[in-house]
Amino acid sequence: MIRRTTLLKLSFAAALALVALTSTSSAAADPNGNWKVAFTTPNGQEIELLLTLKADGDKLTGKVTRNDRSTDITDGTFKNDEVSFNVVRERDGQKFTSKYQGKVEADSIKGKIEVEFGGDSLSFDWGATREK
Repeated sequence: MIRRTTLLKLSFAAALALVALTSTSSAAADPNGNWKVAFTTPNGQEIELLLTLKADGDKLTGKVTRNDRSTDITDGTFKNDEVSFNVVRERDGQKFTSKYQGKVEADSIKGKIEVEFGGDSLSFDWGATREK
């Protein structure tokens, strides 16, 4: 028969382990820093860029840099381990918005990009790895 003190010690140890696991998973989802982003557009073009993110509570700010051109992100949020932000650019005299959404897991982000340009709507996967 298990003694009452042994049962209490086991319960306490289990509770500590649960707290440690919960703390670890929350700390792992950190969007802050520089990220190397890669994706392939629906027409087969491979794109690489640098994404710099900074979270302040639920608010997310940052920049996307490609070919030495930086663009601020807009409408950025970080909630429940997920990032969401827009990048507004101009091409051939038309502005278009790329809407990024992704889940942060340790040193990676995976998600979807939605873009509307010239009446067409496109959606494709994107991924990022944290630069050390």
